[in-house]
Amino acid sequence: MAADRERDLAVVAAGEGGGRMILHAYLARRFVTNFAGVALSLGVVLALIELIDKLGDFPDRPVGDVLGLVALKMPWANYEILPLVVILASVALFLRLARSSELVVLRASGRSALGGLMAPVAVTLVLGLLAVAVGNPIVAATSKRDHDLSNRYRGIETAALAVAAEGLWLRQGDADGQTVIFAERASADLGTLHAPTFVEFAPDGAPARRISAASARLGAGAWHLEDVKIWTLDRGSNPEAEAQRMSALELPSDLTQDRILDSFGRPRYIPVWDLPGFIAQLEAAGFSARRYAVWFQSELARPVFLVALVLMSAAFTIGHVRGANVGLRVLTAVIVGFGLHYVRNFAQILGENGQIPVALAAWVPPVAALFLAVGLILHLEDG
Repeated sequence: MAADRERDLAVVAAGEGGGRMILHAYLARRFVTNFAGVALSLGVVLALIELIDKLGDFPDRPVGDVLGLVALKMPWANYEILPLVVILASVALFLRLARSSELVVLRASGRSALGGLMAPVAVTLVLGLLAVAVGNPIVAATSKRDHDLSNRYRGIETAALAVAAEGLWLRQGDADGQTVIFAERASADLGTLHAPTFVEFAPDGAPARRISAASARLGAGAWHLEDVKIWTLDRGSNPEAEAQRMSALELPSDLTQDRILDSFGRPRYIPVWDLPGFIAQLEAAGFSARRYAVWFQSELARPVFLVALVLMSAAFTIGHVRGANVGLRVLTAVIVGFGLHYVRNFAQILGENGQIPVALAAWVPPVAALFLAVGLILHLEDG
């Protein structure tokens, strides 16, 4: 059986035109099969882990609600492990091709290893583009819904936040009343508001007080205001005549910086196609949009990074592996793939912190990994 497959592969590899297309279709089909198998296996494992985790977090919720949260979490979980799926699928493909001597037949027919890699690379590029163009918006919608539902089940109210060209709007409050907050500018961590205005509303919706300040800093359970002016908005009163001035004031608040940032929207909560407009809106309002810009550029570079992982896996597994070094080479390919993934994440963190430019953080790791993988393959082929 193996001899027949090698003979057929040799005929295809030696042929021109249609034979070359059949060869690429054969390799592409093998790669897609491996990719689907690895993705399905890891997806089932992730679903079971997530189910156990959600059952522990929400022991009092109905099983249907917990299963709904698991279903909402799975798109992001699978999207996050996409590089791992590509690494394992690539290693499995090239290891099987090497074990069955199909790569030896390809080389004997006069084809280079790079020529045999074109089909897996093309499939990976298409999968990467689909992941960004289609998968990313799905992940954004389900992740945001999962976040909101989880907060609701925990009894945590998501802080309402809106960003406009004139500034930042926030809402806080409970059954005793609501407070609408407006600020012209805010610090990068949203912990300090500049020139804020607080309008307090009674439970029946009537305005109660208006408070303006030079700045407001969010502390533990309260806003700390400086250079404050307070207007009482009772009916029949003269707010300006009865206005009070204070050097400092504390206003109770159930907000935290994490809740405000979550309301602001984590980068993955925003579809990739909406990110350019969102970034422009943030910058027009005077806020830092670095982490959104880094995420956007990293998503655009994701297909390139996935292709680099395929080539890097091939560099360690396309040789003749009938020997004791098989496990070592496979382990090396997986470790190097993981290493590239963490280098990419580290570069993104540096970019978000402003230590390196956005384009450098997003594009240099994938492009460098791509050139390194091609260089290794060419070196092995020449050797």
